[in-house]
Order: sequence, then structure tokens, then C-alpha cells
Amino acid sequence: MANLGIPQNTIAVLQKYHFNFQKKYGQNFLIDPGVLERIVSASQITEDDCILEIGPGIGTMTQYLAEKAGKVIAVEIDKALIPILEETLSPYKNVMVINGDILRTDINELVRERNQGRPIKVVANLPYYITTPIIMTLFETQVPLISVTVMVQKEVADRMKVGPGTKDYGALSLAVQYYARPEVVANVPPNCFIPRPGVGSAVIRLVRYEEAPVKVRDERKMFGLIRAAFNQRRKTLINSLGNASELHISKEEAARALEKLGLPSTVRGEALTLEQFAVLSDLL
Repeated sequence: MANLGIPQNTIAVLQKYHFNFQKKYGQNFLIDPGVLERIVSASQITEDDCILEIGPGIGTMTQYLAEKAGKVIAVEIDKALIPILEETLSPYKNVMVINGDILRTDINELVRERNQGRPIKVVANLPYYITTPIIMTLFETQVPLISVTVMVQKEVADRMKVGPGTKDYGALSLAVQYYARPEVVANVPPNCFIPRPGVGSAVIRLVRYEEAPVKVRDERKMFGLIRAAFNQRRKTLINSLGNASELHISKEEAARALEKLGLPSTVRGEALTLEQFAVLSDLL
């Protein structure tokens, strides 16, 4: 089967099937063998691994994954791509393609069925419009994971790895850093895709922690506080928490907790570290 990382091979397949890109699915296919090799090598895949690929497109990266991994499960939402995948992946007996929406798929069930519940690695060129929900679903539903290596919009990759006091720091930074160690592996310009996206991209690898780096009594409560803190990031933390009706925290309670933390009453959420949010959550 022709290497789909080479642009003319991708174009030939798209023309053969009269494929039309669907804007609603955020389809941008990777056409750079160098970048594909970087992603696969950053994922550190061995033949013992089961890989979940989200949005395989026409199977470009799937081919690379299938060469290295023991098993690949590829979940594709676009029905029009299924016959193409049947052709482009026909030489690979270790690939299973599922037509479905990853956000409506019981990934834990899939891992139990296909990998006896053992931890998997996720590798994907993610549609930019649903990057955050996909990553949060993987972590929050406690899917057994070793790592997640994904192509995302560059500014989203930046957001995942920054610390307090920067403009990109927010709820996503804290959530990712609670569950995993983020590392940007490569920056990828728009000309590596067909069609070209309007923004730069980056490959980020998130290595799942066996134990969270901070201890907190109630994870959900802490993330509720974090979301409230960044929903109104221009406000002080006391006001943000007091205005979040679902938290049932008075401004007085918030002020007392901040005082115990040794933080001023004028502090904003973006100044707190993950550890400070954990302590604040326990205090409240």
C-alpha cells in the first residue's frame, strides 16, 4: 500500500473516492512523513502496545502505528471515510476501525474488550474544535492510559504546559498537569496538512502520572473551584467563587480560606498553583 504521508498519494486516494472535506469534523490530513515519524517515535510504541487512534482520516498515521504496535483501534466519526480506510488499511491485520463518535464511545469498555483492561496509548491528530473535551474525557473517565501523544493547535499545547501568572494558564493547564506530565515534542507548520489549517500546530505528549502530584480530598470539588476561578478570570478569586452559585461558597468563607493560605484577598485564580488549589479545596 502506498505511503499516505506523501502528498501525491493522499491526493490520489481523495480523488479516487471523490472525498469532500467536512468542516464540521475539523478535517486536516497530515502529509509530512517526517512529522508522522516524530509522532510515532515520541509515542514510544512497542509491539506489546495497544494504540487508540482518534480520527484516523484516510489512515495516514494508522499505517505508521500498525507497523510498530501490537494492536490499533481507530475510531472515525465520518462514515464517508470508512470505505477508504478499508482499502488503505487492508494490508494490516492488527487494525480495527470503528465508525463512531469518540465522545459517545465507552472507551473503558473498549479497553476491556480489546486489551483485557491493560493500559493503552492514545495517538491522534485531533480535530481542534473538540481537543479539550476529548483529552478531559480520557483523563476524567479514568481510562487506563500510559500516555497521550496528540497533534493539537499550538496555542492549546502552550496552554497545557504553562504555569501560574501567564496569560495562557487556565483550567486546562491545571487539569492536564494534575493527571499527566506534558511535553511539547514538535511544532508543525500549516503546510504539513491538507487542507492547510489557519493556525500552527504542535505535537504534545502527556505521560500519565501513576499518582497525582498533589493530594486532594475531593477531586471534583477542586476542579469545580478551578473552573469557577477561570470563568471570570478578570475578577478576584473571592468574587469568582462567591459568584459561582453551584459551589455554595460565601465570599466570607473564601476570604477566610485564602487568609489561611497566606494569600491576599485581591488574588486572582491565575496566580495559584495546582497545590494551592488543592489546599484551598480541602479548606473549603
